Amino acid sequence: MADKKVIPPSIISRGLTITGDLVSDGEIQVDGCVQGDIRCASLVVGLSGEIMGEVRTASIRLHGQLTGQVHAESVFLASTARMIGDVYHQSLAIEPGAFLQGMCRRSDEEQAAVPPAIAAPVVRPAEEKADESVSSDEVSSLAMSGKPVRGLMGVAS
Repeated sequence: MADKKVIPPSIISRGLTITGDLVSDGEIQVDGCVQGDIRCASLVVGLSGEIMGEVRTASIRLHGQLTGQVHAESVFLASTARMIGDVYHQSLAIEPGAFLQGMCRRSDEEQAAVPPAIAAPVVRPAEEKADESVSSDEVSSLAMSGKPVRGLMGVAS
């Protein structure tokens, strides 16, 4: 067996503000403030943690605040989380009480490799656009078909 090198987590402590991008092969724990993009294997944002920038990671656990896009295989938003931005994920869990303002899009493994900024935009004809008023029976069918549903508001429970 080959020896697997264990990388200890990098910790951004409360009271510390970092302006700039962070890159790590291991885990990063943010209890302070990061103003920049983060790329790492795993990210934990503590209760006092705050991030303003894009995050690309395999796994993120958000207990604090994040403003920006998230690209991750696994996303967990705790009840104390406050997220403003879009989430591209394979797995998403949101606890009751978490705040999320943005779009959530499940991405396949092939799509995850291509950053959404350079992926081809999806163009739909005008007749395919969702109607402003949608009945609850139509919501299920539209949501399952991948078509946008306007005017819906809900709370995770």
